[in-house]
Amino acid sequence: MSVHVLGVRHHGPGSARAVRAELERLRPDAILIEGPPEADPLIPLAPQLEPPVALLAHVPGDAANAAFWPFAGFSPEWQAILYGASAGVPVRFCDLPAAHSLAGRTDEEVSELRADPIGSLAAAAGYDDPERWWEDVVEHRGDTPFEVIAEAMAAVREGYEPDEREARREAHMRKTLRAALKQGYGRIAVVCGAWHVPALAGPLPPATADTALLRGLPKVKAELTWVPWTYGRLASWSGYGAGITSPGWYHHLFTAPDRPVERWLAEAAAVLRDEGLPVSSAHVIESVRLAGSLAALRGRPLAGLSEVTEAARAVLCEGDDLAVELIQRRMVVGDRLGHVSDGTPMVPLQRDLREQQRRLKLKPEALDREIDLDLRKPLDLERSHLLHRLRLLGVGWGTPGQARGKGTFRETWTLQWRPEHDLALIEHAALGTTVRSATAQRARDLAGAPGAALADLTSLVEQCLLADLSEALPEVLAALSAKAALDTDVTHLMAALPAMVRAHRYGDVRGTSAEGLAVIVRSMLERICVGLPVAVTGLDDDAAADLLKHVDAVHAAVALLTDPPSDGGAPARDGVSSDGVSAEGGEAGAAPRSRWLVTLRGISDRQDLHGLIEGRLTRILLDSGELQDAGDRMSRAMSRGQTPARAAAWVEGFLAGGGLLLVHDARLLALVDDWIGGLAGDQFTDVLPLLRRTFGSFAVPERRAIGERVRSAGRVEAEGEQDVDERRAAAAVTTVLAILGKAGGSGQADGLRKAEGLGRAGG
Repeated sequence: MSVHVLGVRHHGPGSARAVRAELERLRPDAILIEGPPEADPLIPLAPQLEPPVALLAHVPGDAANAAFWPFAGFSPEWQAILYGASAGVPVRFCDLPAAHSLAGRTDEEVSELRADPIGSLAAAAGYDDPERWWEDVVEHRGDTPFEVIAEAMAAVREGYEPDEREARREAHMRKTLRAALKQGYGRIAVVCGAWHVPALAGPLPPATADTALLRGLPKVKAELTWVPWTYGRLASWSGYGAGITSPGWYHHLFTAPDRPVERWLAEAAAVLRDEGLPVSSAHVIESVRLAGSLAALRGRPLAGLSEVTEAARAVLCEGDDLAVELIQRRMVVGDRLGHVSDGTPMVPLQRDLREQQRRLKLKPEALDREIDLDLRKPLDLERSHLLHRLRLLGVGWGTPGQARGKGTFRETWTLQWRPEHDLALIEHAALGTTVRSATAQRARDLAGAPGAALADLTSLVEQCLLADLSEALPEVLAALSAKAALDTDVTHLMAALPAMVRAHRYGDVRGTSAEGLAVIVRSMLERICVGLPVAVTGLDDDAAADLLKHVDAVHAAVALLTDPPSDGGAPARDGVSSDGVSAEGGEAGAAPRSRWLVTLRGISDRQDLHGLIEGRLTRILLDSGELQDAGDRMSRAMSRGQTPARAAAWVEGFLAGGGLLLVHDARLLALVDDWIGGLAGDQFTDVLPLLRRTFGSFAVPERRAIGERVRSAGRVEAEGEQDVDERRAAAAVTTVLAILGKAGGSGQADGLRKAEGLGRAGG
């Protein structure tokens, strides 16, 4: 009987090739691999999987308590599994069972593959790439690589005492090895991290010591399965403790052993050309030469990642860091997403999602992919429903963005699949066997939660309509109605109303029923109108700013509310639904809008308002056509009887809607200009932050136009009235009136009369 311990670097292409070659030379009777033994029944599925994949171990009912064992195509353990499957050799995992490792696991123990001793040896030898050290120091020597690694690890571990957790892991590895020997296997190969080689090679210690060490370990029920993994998750910066910084580079080294530098730089050139950057064959040839020269200068037999990156930066990218970053993201890390077969153990929720992904032609991908949905198309509408349901389940596969074009029937999503999504699906498996049923139950649970806030419930109604969860909507609406009836804080009602109005509109656009929602919306608006006059009293600066956000949001929402038809169910006309909500934001009725504006008008006449609130209400009423004395109000607000701070707050509130009003209304602009010009030096310094914040929020063209207006006003005052040549202007006036559809009279004679009017009003 013989035992051959093959110490490897996890996720190393050099190790993977060496393991495959050594197994083919040894032709073992059995193979033991570092990993959880509960996964032994899953090993036969490996040939049907497309790496990168990972073993997922989780505790049912406690999905947060989980661990992953990732495998890439260039992982030595994966190559050992594939060799065993092709040669008919039994393969078993020999590490500490997941049932023990997940029991009492600390936050730091995110993965069982944490140490990188080969990386440590490479760093000690002055190498920044462990794979280069492996190539230079191990594979280019005449010795057997695994004998060299065993000697190196024995030297590193001399005098080392493993901690309790590591000692238990190695004790279980020895226990599994003894069991394999007892079963009569004559030639056993053990593939494990190089760090563990000294603990497994040579004569094994007495079994009693290992048995005592493993006795009484805490234990939990653990379930295991295969899940897709990504190269991004293999990268160390993504949080995987035993990760590698360049999985895409390692994949290239493993799949292209001949002329890897030339192939890599040619592929990098193709990536840059796909982005529209001019890269020629001459660039590739010169970058290959530069990479080889750098390797020779540094005494390395083959150019590594640092050499090819520097060559690409200097030649292919011409010093452009953004182009280098593109190569880093696309190639060095890579965007590969693994795939598991249909025979892999899955919860029903996972299987239903996989089926819907196929039916709706939404393939999971590791890189961000943006899609535009037209909700008027049945396929896109179903895609939208699925993505919104997954978001409600906590599976953030899709992130909604700003839709292109106009209309509420368009959506834009950014899709990116991450391995954690499978864990979230497993966590919610008890809610239902399909995505729809599980999401509906999730909505009911959230609605019935004792601490649910009013804003949370309104958001939940919106999500139910977006996800087409009509079966859950009645319970959610009932919870919302009960909460709204008891909530006396008007700011809570104001925060909740916009989502309710949007939800009602979604019901119209998507054809989703939302019966009873209009009644709740109008009831909430009425309570807001009653409570707002009290809420605006005695506000400091911060409270006024917070309330102003709610006022603006409610005002925008009220613009979407319309009167229901008198017959109670007439069809929608001109984009207005029969329940009183305009699908495109029109104003078909006046009752909700009038009630809201009457409330604002009554508040705006009070003398105890914060300047910010008064100014904003004045602007809202002016834009709504409800005020004819905005100039007088501004004049009073900026009179010498008001403090500069209050006047500045009034201006800030008034101009929060944009600066174009000052461009087109000379009187208001003059009032602001005169007020600013009349401030004393210390007063101007006091109000400058408010003014800078106000005018700084304007678009650059608006600020430029205001400045031109102020400057031209000064010139007009200096020059006085300008004469107008009425006869020369008559033809132009006639043409302009014709363009505007207001032409009439006797041609030029009529234009002359119009021009005379312009002359009298000119100056």
